[in-house]
Amino acid sequence: MKQDDFENLTFEDALQKLDKIVRDLEAGQIKLDDAMEAYEKAVSLKKFCEDKLKSASLKIEKIEQNQNGDLTLVALDQENVDE
Repeated sequence: MKQDDFENLTFEDALQKLDKIVRDLEAGQIKLDDAMEAYEKAVSLKKFCEDKLKSASLKIEKIEQNQNGDLTLVALDQENVDE
């Protein structure tokens, strides 16, 4: 897939396309050349989905209050060693 193909693609749409490709490949009803092209497209879609998830996880933060009462933003998956 070309980069332009991903321009207006949402995570959900990409995941749906990826799922369809996997089902089609598993069914075994695709010609070899088409299967190779579908596999390459699936790899691109997988990378796109992984990048979207990574980007989203970097944006998820939680608000914590320290002992002084100050509020700070901390990554949601970061453990607080003070607790």
